[in-house]
Amino acid sequence: MYVPPRGSDDRRALDRQGGLGCASLRSHCREMAQRLLLRRFLASVISRKPSQGQWPPLTSRALQTPQCSPGGLTVTPNPARTIYTTRISLTTFNIQDGPDFQDRVVNSETPVVVDFHAQWCGPCKILGPRLEKMVAKQHGKVVMAKVDIDDHTDLAIEYEVSAVPTVLAMKNGDVVDKFVGIKDEDQLEAFLKKLIG
Repeated sequence: MYVPPRGSDDRRALDRQGGLGCASLRSHCREMAQRLLLRRFLASVISRKPSQGQWPPLTSRALQTPQCSPGGLTVTPNPARTIYTTRISLTTFNIQDGPDFQDRVVNSETPVVVDFHAQWCGPCKILGPRLEKMVAKQHGKVVMAKVDIDDHTDLAIEYEVSAVPTVLAMKNGDVVDKFVGIKDEDQLEAFLKKLIG
């Protein structure tokens, strides 16, 4: 930000308009400090080398850091930076439709736990998070598909789901195990271990 020298007519005019008061300067300094901290954080993240299993590089103009030139308010973006993001746990996903179920569950090389649930089902709200937590602990050896029976009645009928929650264990496209109702963590762990083999 350009600040005219003390005593100049420009400075007095800006002061009268409230443009460069102490509060404004404090706010500007605070903003600059926050930007500096953010730059340092991003630099530390960006400088890390990616390991296997990470996403390809992402280059975005939105990630460019603006710089103020000393003579005014001109903003000059830095060249785009390449950052690497790690894959967030993709062990749980919602089924969108029949072909999605076929692709992500039936054709999956990884064993799949299929949670048939409904928004109005109280026990489903207890079992769902508990099951997600147990699946996440398996570190990708098994994944979890969530199927809302109100949205996917055809799948519920096909897999003979007559009550919710119903959980199927599927391996190579076949149902190998099943339970209905709530289970505690030990029972869920045993169910998953049996599926993983």
